[in-house]
Amino acid sequence: MQDQRRHQRIRFSVPPTVKIGFGGVAGEGLIENLSLSGMMLRSPMRLEIGRLAGCEFSIFGSPLIDVPVTVVSQVGDMYGGRFQTGPINQIVIEDAINAALEKGDASILSVHELDGRKVMRISGGLNGGLRNDFMHALTRVGVSEMDVAGVTALDQAGLALCLVATSRHGVEIRAQSDCFAAAWKTALARPGALTG
Repeated sequence: MQDQRRHQRIRFSVPPTVKIGFGGVAGEGLIENLSLSGMMLRSPMRLEIGRLAGCEFSIFGSPLIDVPVTVVSQVGDMYGGRFQTGPINQIVIEDAINAALEKGDASILSVHELDGRKVMRISGGLNGGLRNDFMHALTRVGVSEMDVAGVTALDQAGLALCLVATSRHGVEIRAQSDCFAAAWKTALARPGALTG
């Protein structure tokens, strides 16, 4: 889970759609995750590794991003693509990612080693869309602490994940954003609201 990628992967509470052009055929897909250097998308279209595909998408109201992508991996109907972009598209992508994180429509979950402890950091939205990565960090990586100072929005599913982390896995929640701290205090006062 300790991600050695150059750019962090951004996950979305609701996957944005992407229009795809490949080999003279147009289709659509969903963006599973995104970084400054590429994306993972799900599509019924048959794409080929090593070939370029045209991708056009907007992230929660951002300006339209039209970028060629080199297909670099495939698992079933999931394709990994590396952007072939110039500086203007890089700026538009970065601005769109930052705006989505700020509004809580996108999330970053990462695990870091700090003084011998594994710390899970979450920025942006803390929601049910993070469940798989969150549970992997708890059960496979073995985090002992959470840093949620960068959380900008959260929902009941996100709070329930935190309850699992603290009550079942003994994880301590340390650094907290104001919005998280208020919601967490309320959730702890009414624990049945998260499970019922």
